[in-house]
Amino acid sequence: MTDGSEDRDGTRREFGEAVNMTPKQLEKWLTTDESKRVGQKSGSGSESVGHRSGRRIIDLLNTKKDELSDDDYAHMRKVVGYVHRHRRQRPSGDVTDTDWRYSLMNWGHDPAK
Repeated sequence: MTDGSEDRDGTRREFGEAVNMTPKQLEKWLTTDESKRVGQKSGSGSESVGHRSGRRIIDLLNTKKDELSDDDYAHMRKVVGYVHRHRRQRPSGDVTDTDWRYSLMNWGHDPAK
């Protein structure tokens, strides 16, 4: 039986592998029209789920390990799951200027890196 720190360490490692954009890169990306245009919109707001997640990812990347909450780790697992699922749906051809890539970038992963 583990004390939970092993799970948290694994989550942080997987999150670090899935999120390959720096906070500064992600923050700059989230200001673009392409970033705001893609993704599933939730509720009455115009912000997509991925765009909102991107803002949270910036916070997570800037948070010290000892200050991460259970909710933070849950979101990190959500990000890892999304990136893994979405990467398996890669379209054929050049993906540089595609909604597929833009959506992943909202979640902190640039497949062109």
